[in-house]
Amino acid sequence: MIKNSGKETICYQSMAAAMLRAADKNQAQHLAYFFKTGPGQYGEGDKFLGIKAPVTRSLVKKYGAAEFSEIERLLADEYHEIRLLGLLILVNRYEKAKTDADKAMIVRFYHANCQGINNWDLVDLSVYKIWGDYLLHHPEKRKELYRYAKSKRLWERRMAVVATMALIKAGEFTEILKLAVLLQNDKEDLMHKAVGWMLREVGKKDIKTLRVFLDEKAKHLPRTALRYAIERLPEKERQHYLKI
Repeated sequence: MIKNSGKETICYQSMAAAMLRAADKNQAQHLAYFFKTGPGQYGEGDKFLGIKAPVTRSLVKKYGAAEFSEIERLLADEYHEIRLLGLLILVNRYEKAKTDADKAMIVRFYHANCQGINNWDLVDLSVYKIWGDYLLHHPEKRKELYRYAKSKRLWERRMAVVATMALIKAGEFTEILKLAVLLQNDKEDLMHKAVGWMLREVGKKDIKTLRVFLDEKAKHLPRTALRYAIERLPEKERQHYLKI
């Protein structure tokens, strides 16, 4: 633990206490329903405090200098928003890292603590900004995407897909196009949504690449993935692909 500007000790207990003070019981019930925490649902058993994103982000600024041992405890917390705080602090730490060695260490730490990343927002708000960015600059390590895509754990498969956002933004589409084919028989709707979302992002960068892919693969894509992928296309073109 360390001192924050000489005023407050930055430790897991102080950060968790700050989050608990911001809790809202009614909002917590809404979030528990929204993130499907009921029996048999994808977020089964997760607990919420009912904290809105701006509050959490304000605490990221306050506690951004927390040591990794304290962040690790945040990422293992029972409450969803406290784990999110840990992830956002980690994103902030990665973006400010000065050396490639520091970034590599943060990526390893992220993967080592990914069991706490157990819902779609936790994946989507962190993975492409940390792992995805690292893979952009280290193409030799992109084979790890395919190992994660074959994981039995839904959230690791989603990490593989959403990590490609960083590559897509840089105009590199190979990985997401391969993953879309690899995951076309995935049984989880959340994976179909993720694949479709990333394909839609490909279309924003290069509509020709998306059309070439859809002309060949649309008939094999899950309906949800296809609908997400073609969302920004003209109506006539959308109907064409849906009929395929």
